[in-house]
Amino acid sequence: MRVRTVLAAALAASLLPMASATAESGDGRAVGARGSIDFRDDRQAIDGFGISQAFQRADVMHGARGLTPEHQREVLDLLFDRESGAGFSILRLGIGSSADDVYDHMRSIQPTDPGGPDAEPSYEWDGDDGGQVWLAREAQGYGVERFYANAWSAPGYMKTNGSDANGGELCGVPGTDCASGDWRRAYAEYLVQYARFYAREGIDITDLNFTNEPDLTTSYASMRFTPEQAADMAAVLGRTVAESELAGMNVACCDAAGWAEQRAYTEAIEAHPEASELVDLHTGHPYRNPATSPLPTDRPVWMSEWNPTGDQWTEGWDDGTGYDGMSLAEDVHEALADAGVNAYLYWFGASIGTTRAAIQLDGPDYHVSSRLWALAAYSRFIRPEAVRVDAASGHDSVEVTAFRNADGSRVVEILNHDAAPVRQSFDVSGVRGPARGDVYLTDNTHALERTGRASVAGGRLSVELPPRSLTTIVLDR
Repeated sequence: MRVRTVLAAALAASLLPMASATAESGDGRAVGARGSIDFRDDRQAIDGFGISQAFQRADVMHGARGLTPEHQREVLDLLFDRESGAGFSILRLGIGSSADDVYDHMRSIQPTDPGGPDAEPSYEWDGDDGGQVWLAREAQGYGVERFYANAWSAPGYMKTNGSDANGGELCGVPGTDCASGDWRRAYAEYLVQYARFYAREGIDITDLNFTNEPDLTTSYASMRFTPEQAADMAAVLGRTVAESELAGMNVACCDAAGWAEQRAYTEAIEAHPEASELVDLHTGHPYRNPATSPLPTDRPVWMSEWNPTGDQWTEGWDDGTGYDGMSLAEDVHEALADAGVNAYLYWFGASIGTTRAAIQLDGPDYHVSSRLWALAAYSRFIRPEAVRVDAASGHDSVEVTAFRNADGSRVVEILNHDAAPVRQSFDVSGVRGPARGDVYLTDNTHALERTGRASVAGGRLSVELPPRSLTTIVLDR
């Protein structure tokens, strides 16, 4: 399926009546209990929503496998444009290399051992970084300002197993004893140098992490850290960043593969007297177990990577596969409402083959899944510096989150899990006078399409929710 245009739907929607509800249920519609939204409330701040195109996926987007220039621009619009696409505000970059063809996403900036951790490093930079420099520049053109770089592994000569793949530990962290010496500071300098190369290209790395899924060993680039070892290395990286000209860059840790596992890493960092002061951002993945509770820190927390498992490409909204659009929308809601994350980063925005990415890249062409619109319903309208506010539906089948943007606009996201329509109303606080806004629908037949108007009058917001749908209400400033 080629990308759908929503222009005709948007024009037709301007003629639709304001969204409303009544108390009757004789027409077969479920009547929602009265919920509440308090826009005066402050929950967590929102840093943004994003994707990664590491492992040469940025290069594929740039035409490495035949995607035409016209389609390259269309895919970029779908990912980053705030009018027609998702408007993603964070791009995650991969640092490192791997010998595996599928995961060989870039060359190391220091491909050979300089002769030891105290030797003068010999860095190399190709100005491309697996297509990621091109993509970062394009993202900047759409207004993206947050660039999160993190490494899957240190160069193999810095590790106990001599390879960037198949796990191994960084020489010098507690519990290691390497004949080559202690590589912690050299590895931290390597990461800072990577950020310097990007600065040379006009791109400021805002967030830097030294590890990805340190609780996992994989056949491609990977490196193990225990929670205590990660806290130790985080302190080294924090000192190195603080002593550099890039001192404003955030230090992040640890992108564990499971949310419960990340809890242990966060606890170790919080217990470390130096790391607790130097780590600015805690990051985790929900592959092993979902993000259903807050991490034990007062620092910002990002759900920094997830896509559902599966062995086929699908485009449906609610097809029961577990990797449809509805399932992804449920995961975003859970991460925001239950885990209290400050940012949500999906894995690939666009990829190849039997991918669960939002977009499938297929030679010169591409295909769009409902996963894109599930993400876009949040990312297009909930902008960096927004604040989540208190919201409850009062209905067992309806979940709601609400947000106050820095520009004064207010966003309500409502998931209806029921197989029948639901008429839902909310008592709304924190809105002075009448407020009106657009209603957008994402379901089996709508791809984040404007379907009408809603209003807050007399402190009440009413809306009709189609079955198995995500309704987005954007109230004007």
